Amino acid sequence: MRRNTGSHRSTAVVLAAVAALGAGLLSGCADDGDDGSAGSSGGGDSNGKTVVTVGTYGVMGFKQAGLYDEYTKLHPDIKIKESVIDPASNYYPQLLTHLGSGSGLADIQAVEVGNINEVTTTQADKFVDLSKADGVKKENFLGWKWSQATAKDGKTIGLGTDVGPMAICYRKDLFQQAGLPADRDAVSELWAGDWRKYLEAGKDYAKKAPGGAAFLDSAGGLFNAAVSGSSEVYYDKSGKPIYKDSPAVKEAWKLATDASAAKLSAGLQEFTKPWQQALANGKFATASCPAWMLGQIKEYAGDKYKGKWDVAAAPKPANWGGSFLSVPQVAKNKDEAVKLATWLTAPEQQAKLFEKQASFPSAQAAYDLPQVADAKLPYFNNAPIGKIFSQAAKASPTQVLGPKDAVIKQNFTDVGLLQVEQQGKSADEGWKAAIKTNDNALDQ
Repeated sequence: MRRNTGSHRSTAVVLAAVAALGAGLLSGCADDGDDGSAGSSGGGDSNGKTVVTVGTYGVMGFKQAGLYDEYTKLHPDIKIKESVIDPASNYYPQLLTHLGSGSGLADIQAVEVGNINEVTTTQADKFVDLSKADGVKKENFLGWKWSQATAKDGKTIGLGTDVGPMAICYRKDLFQQAGLPADRDAVSELWAGDWRKYLEAGKDYAKKAPGGAAFLDSAGGLFNAAVSGSSEVYYDKSGKPIYKDSPAVKEAWKLATDASAAKLSAGLQEFTKPWQQALANGKFATASCPAWMLGQIKEYAGDKYKGKWDVAAAPKPANWGGSFLSVPQVAKNKDEAVKLATWLTAPEQQAKLFEKQASFPSAQAAYDLPQVADAKLPYFNNAPIGKIFSQAAKASPTQVLGPKDAVIKQNFTDVGLLQVEQQGKSADEGWKAAIKTNDNALDQ
């Protein structure tokens, strides 16, 4: 359930998302009396049980969905202790520190998609090869998801938990008032195959825009959605940074800045207080919508707009976000940790997690299970989200990730595009600011 604008802010986004869609969810905090450190050694408790420790950030939902309880009932000699880092910005630096020292690690450590490349390229020898674990089947997972956690030598150091397949969330009532189709299949056809068609639909919408509501929320959100549908974005397959010359980045930048210039965007920074207030006040008609975004909309738009939001296919398949479970070689209870990580990421458990926490499975074998295949959301006009997001996930390209993927992406949106949207800078000035910030970040 990790989504990335940068990886650090994304966890707070998901906390709200799962809280909105799931029932009775808990906020991220240190669990089970843990002190919140990045991880702690497992061992035995006073009852002689083996304690398997799990280090995560934010709410990954395993505990909230009852999966830990289910596992310990199946294995009464096991106790699970979860340590959650919040804010998430502290998690990855602590993980790297503990990997460097070889101590302080949990038996299972979560890794966010924005960091997985750096882990597989510089730290793979410090993790168990989970492709060799009993019960793990490569074919159960989306091919591109499996590849993200696989090192060049073929070692797979993480099992995927969730993904963020792309759709477009839209206000059907505003579309109707603007004279556009409102049926989700017809809306999907408006922009099928081309993000430029999405902007053309926006221009048609703007001619009769009701109540001053903008067509889309944020140029940054549009940039992230468009760029997430390409294979090579910020790095090429050799590992070379290409963000300055990347056709995918330039195309997404042009798309986002054109939307801003045409006054199709509300000029908001996603996930901020003004963005949340705009949802509550109905100030935009569409948003780029990976699966985890549904919870954000439901939470902040509120009951006033129940049934008025709907979900259509995105112009092109894309993925924005995701996480993995890994087992360090120095894990005190390594064998039991591998068993637990394998079980938690199995299709059956991922389907349960989606049903209860809205965390979309990375295991494609889960897509035919009823919890996913038949999933609909009343808030979104009973949109068949299982079908919509399954199709997007299967069609998403394998993305080439680099060590600083998350940082580079965030600088394009939160530096460059914010200058264009909120400071009146030109598209060229915003571009230069983003490039300069990224050059400095990579030089550090």
